[in-house]
Amino acid sequence: MQPILHRRAFLRNSTLLGAGLAANSVFAVNLTAGVKKVKVGLIGCGGRGVGAIGNFMEACKILGIEAELVAAGDAFKEKAESAGKRYSLPADRCYGGYDNYQKVLASDCDYVVMATPPAFRPVHFAAAVEAGKHCFIEKPVAVDAPGARSVMATGERAAVKGLAVVAGTQRRHMAEYLTNKALIDAGAIGQIKGGVVQWNGTVPWTKRRNAGESDASYMTRNWLNFTELSGDHIVEQHVHNLDVAVWFLGRPPVAAVGFGGRARRETGNMFDFFSVDYDFGDDVHIHSQCRQISGTYGRVGESFTGTEGSCYGGGKLNGKKVLIPEIQVDSSNGQVQEHIDMIRSVNAGNPLNDAKRIAESTLVAIMGRISAYTGEIVRWNDLVKNEQSPHFGAICTPTALDFEHGPITLPAEVPPVPGKA
Repeated sequence: MQPILHRRAFLRNSTLLGAGLAANSVFAVNLTAGVKKVKVGLIGCGGRGVGAIGNFMEACKILGIEAELVAAGDAFKEKAESAGKRYSLPADRCYGGYDNYQKVLASDCDYVVMATPPAFRPVHFAAAVEAGKHCFIEKPVAVDAPGARSVMATGERAAVKGLAVVAGTQRRHMAEYLTNKALIDAGAIGQIKGGVVQWNGTVPWTKRRNAGESDASYMTRNWLNFTELSGDHIVEQHVHNLDVAVWFLGRPPVAAVGFGGRARRETGNMFDFFSVDYDFGDDVHIHSQCRQISGTYGRVGESFTGTEGSCYGGGKLNGKKVLIPEIQVDSSNGQVQEHIDMIRSVNAGNPLNDAKRIAESTLVAIMGRISAYTGEIVRWNDLVKNEQSPHFGAICTPTALDFEHGPITLPAEVPPVPGKA
């Protein structure tokens, strides 16, 4: 992704140590001046969906564009109506059921924001591109390798149709991270030889089953705790940090060996923790560590060691003094900036397309999960090329279409056992 440079925001130089910035900055032309209004649809009206549509509206405000929410959909209609009320959307344009996305996409929206559980993303994304919509897709974009490859294929169709595809990996739109990436590319820390990426925190939330509730309803409400819908937290949450590793190194890993387990999770079938060694080739290894256990030490971030220095994600960088253009953004909030970048790219006639790279980062997370679940080494080619690998075509069930056509059967709420999975 090319850095988006604009005069209305500034870079906090205090985030950089041991690095020099060029005296002159390059600024992007505001190419949104001729666009007065955009229409947007929302698919998935939970916390992240409501947050993402708010970020989209803020982006339009910064760009001086009027934005209108014209349709909202969720498996639970009351959620769609609640989200719609925030933007004066009539109830008859708030849709429920697992086919809600079809009704949102039948509207006259120019853009669609997709923030359902990740398992639904490949199906919804394919339908959105078929309908000719510019797409904002929350991370991750799949829970299994076939789903991620589907996203890549859909991204290619989006490119042919001239549609934007931007993913919710906000670190790629933050000045601090963009600057450190540019400094690394300019040789500030030499060649990256290793690093650690971490997301150690607590379980965000847990939903209990209601009396008489269907399997589909319970599983959807409690999606965060089921691998089949979230991908497990190494995929659903830790993908942010893994994406930074892939971005800074400029390539995916060749193999992963990991372990994990479950100690205290109360619902669903996921692990509490993962530890994965990612082999990026050329003797470069990145240690991935993530945990969701309450009452434990928390740390979220990335650190990399190079032959001539070190870097902490979007934070401190110690290394050689190199010159790069000053990178500035419109918003200090990366979750707003990613929408600004998407809209500006469309209006410039050069729409961004993140489909392949977010699918690849999702696959990296899936590699680690499969290795931890099975106790096996998992190679990149097992997921993208080697059709003889049992992991290549393995699908998490029930699938998105199973929910849509119903009924579904709830998976056992027990975690996998390495060596037996």
